[in-house]
Amino acid sequence: MSQTFKAYSRDQMFLLPPSMREWLPQGDLAYFIIDVVDSLDLSGMVRRYEVVEGADGRAVRAKASSGQPPFHPKVMTALLLYAYCNGAPSSRRIARLCERDIGYRVVSADQQPNFRTISEFRRIHLKALKGLFVQALRLAQKAGLVKMGHVALDGTKIKANASKRKAMSYARMCEREAEYARQVEDLLKRAQETDEAEDREYGPLVRGDELPEELRFREKRLARIREAKRALEEEAKGKARAEGALDGKDQPIPPGRGKFTRRGGPPKTPPGTPGPKDQRNFTDPESRIMKMGNGSFDQAYNCQAAVDAEAQIIVACEAIRAANDKQQIEPMVEKIRGNARRQPKRTSADSGFYSEANVRYLRKKRIDDYVCPDRLKHGATPPLVRGRIPDKLSFIDRVRRKLMTKKGRMVYALRKQIVEPVFGQIKQARGLRQFLLRGCEKVDAEWSLWCTTHNLLKLWVAQSG
Repeated sequence: MSQTFKAYSRDQMFLLPPSMREWLPQGDLAYFIIDVVDSLDLSGMVRRYEVVEGADGRAVRAKASSGQPPFHPKVMTALLLYAYCNGAPSSRRIARLCERDIGYRVVSADQQPNFRTISEFRRIHLKALKGLFVQALRLAQKAGLVKMGHVALDGTKIKANASKRKAMSYARMCEREAEYARQVEDLLKRAQETDEAEDREYGPLVRGDELPEELRFREKRLARIREAKRALEEEAKGKARAEGALDGKDQPIPPGRGKFTRRGGPPKTPPGTPGPKDQRNFTDPESRIMKMGNGSFDQAYNCQAAVDAEAQIIVACEAIRAANDKQQIEPMVEKIRGNARRQPKRTSADSGFYSEANVRYLRKKRIDDYVCPDRLKHGATPPLVRGRIPDKLSFIDRVRRKLMTKKGRMVYALRKQIVEPVFGQIKQARGLRQFLLRGCEKVDAEWSLWCTTHNLLKLWVAQSG
């Protein structure tokens, strides 16, 4: 039986449409990102490449490297935003896609920046790229996607660009410091003996001052351990000062006389001294060992997000080093007010955020609070309560009772469907499993980029629909 197929020829010459606006279907994400970037204020980036007049009257390019003219900040910004929207933050992968993928070719205006150019642009303008979060949020507000009626807070742990095998505890540092110091001393002694023997054999004119490779390694490792020890000790002292356990001269304050009253028996370690299990990572010292979503422990950052209930728009975000969320209610609410220019009417958060001080802060700000004091088992439903609140209930029991009312259960149940899908969309759908950058400031800016592009995708879907 004969078959008829459509004719084809891979050697046939053809021309692409003359306009890039015809390369992709109307309403494609690439065109949306281009239009959004055209509306953003990138003056801070552009000023870095301004040409000014020097003292001799000749034009001098300010704050930019010499050589070929740089790619326009609009092109590079659109390229990065489009890549993060598609879950491809790697500069090498972006550079390959600019050659092979039609969407990236449209966004880059059919230019092919080198991967180092892309990486360097992100590094130089990291602070300005972080600032795009607020501009994107304002676009979502204008589109009616942010109502600020109910904002849910949550945090998720994301792996740092560091291995937990490169971390060392304070106790281990003390052991290794003594061990390496002894080895360095022995090696120096052996080197001196070797030099004296060579002087006797070959004469005093032989240099003999090259350090053995073994000695160089141990000296370098010893310096890094001592630096990490000093950093841990400074952190411990800073924490002790903040808790009122040390005075201005770093002397211990007896219990009950300081700013805060310490409960329980005497501390296992003196105030301002790192605990034996306190760790510091040599690759990314600002990351911390944290319990991940799958129950394992890894070097990570705690990524915070405040999400508006209307369309799952992120209204505030931050990457922090603290493993728990206890101290994050106040800074996140302040960020929400600064970003959205108003505060939410209602806020919900899980037990990781609960403290009496946090709930009192929300009530002082006249924000309706639904912060659960207790960790609930998956699928468990607290008993329903009715009637007047007993007069003798403690503060925490009153908070519990509020969540056990019909309205409280209904409002708190919304928290999961507001904020947790956002983490799923960023981590599972778009593939954020590990940060590229190191250091809390840079990781915070990178997390902001992921949150900015999350909001842009929500805005694109809303406008497309």
